[in-house]
Amino acid sequence: MSRSASDSRQRGRIEERASSLRVVVYAGADPVTGRRSYLREKVDGTDKAAYRQAEKVLNKLLTKVNEQRAPSSSATLSYAIDEWLRTTELEDSTRNAYVGYIERVIKPTLGDMAVNKIGVRELENLYATLRRCRARCDGKPFIEKHNAEGEHDCVESQCEPHGCRPMAASTVRQIHSIISGILGAAVRWDWISSNPAKTAQRPRQKPPEPDPPSAADAARLVEAAFEISEDWGTLVWLVMTTGMRRAEVAGLRWSRVDLDAEIIEIRRTYVQSKGKGKEKDTKTHQMRRLALDSETVALLRAHKRWRADELAKVGVELTDDMFVFMSARTTDPTKLYSPDAISRRYKKMAARLKPPIKTHIHALRHFSATELLTAGIDLRTVAGRLGHGGGGATTLRVYAAWVAASDRKAAEVLGSRMPKRRL
Repeated sequence: MSRSASDSRQRGRIEERASSLRVVVYAGADPVTGRRSYLREKVDGTDKAAYRQAEKVLNKLLTKVNEQRAPSSSATLSYAIDEWLRTTELEDSTRNAYVGYIERVIKPTLGDMAVNKIGVRELENLYATLRRCRARCDGKPFIEKHNAEGEHDCVESQCEPHGCRPMAASTVRQIHSIISGILGAAVRWDWISSNPAKTAQRPRQKPPEPDPPSAADAARLVEAAFEISEDWGTLVWLVMTTGMRRAEVAGLRWSRVDLDAEIIEIRRTYVQSKGKGKEKDTKTHQMRRLALDSETVALLRAHKRWRADELAKVGVELTDDMFVFMSARTTDPTKLYSPDAISRRYKKMAARLKPPIKTHIHALRHFSATELLTAGIDLRTVAGRLGHGGGGATTLRVYAAWVAASDRKAAEVLGSRMPKRRL
């Protein structure tokens, strides 16, 4: 027997079941499948008190639907991912990185689930599994086989016991960020009522551990760079004295170098993705100006004269629109250094030193920052030179140890100026 509080054609009804009541409210057509979607809630009992409670539940669910706070879509996460990628503006390099994580991890694990079924527990289970094993194994021992099917003969290195390799916490945090963006879009599209990724716990972020070269090693690096060539030495010197990012150095044009005013403007960067390069905005999407010291200005003047002479040998005139640093293998003014080429050349140079220096060119940026902070330059000025946003918050987080050293120096300076007291 069934009893309704309203006609079935209306938006809500109360159905009497064996020993309980079920409240059913029509929530509209699913925007993806086109099927009718309903909200349901159970009330124990069938007496008058139960019906009064059911009426309250009915009104509550109707209010939810009216305010569009109730889940109304059974779209899968894979469908939501495709819609998000189609409608979200992303840099090419960022998009390619996201698609890699999506295809390798997110779609295989959660892609078939409806977005309104994904909760905090599902997300945290995924993160815990990835932190245990990036292959998402079940924890039971097994043999990893190569492409041969069935029984076969092979060397031991081709078929061997599986060894779990945890995914880095930073990578899991990146996956979490992607999922959060997708589910945030689903909230905006009224597919779900809230974003569970905002509540889910992600792996802790590893504290930054900058490892700048010592002053002695920095001197060895600069000397080795100038021994290779004047233009390479100037590039390494500029990175070390300004803290510029490698993409900023690669995209620097002469039109942004004012040698008379002793200023460089950082407006554009040069990035590569899948072998193709292009200019783009800076990392923080903000222009900044860097003051240059007289020694750096002199080196850049010499470098400009040298570059003009080299181009003149092939009948090309140096113009302000050309890049400051070009590939070492060509005199074509359109063939600039790519960021990856800069990193590879620097790494090989550092490895050839006796003793070798194990470092990435980004360490020169750390060197610039730590030297300035240790010398007592204020945090806001250092943050501005590095192009850090947040008014110095990023600089403080990364270089906290050197900020503390600078603060100690400031305390000693102030103490030395105070009148002496007899003790």
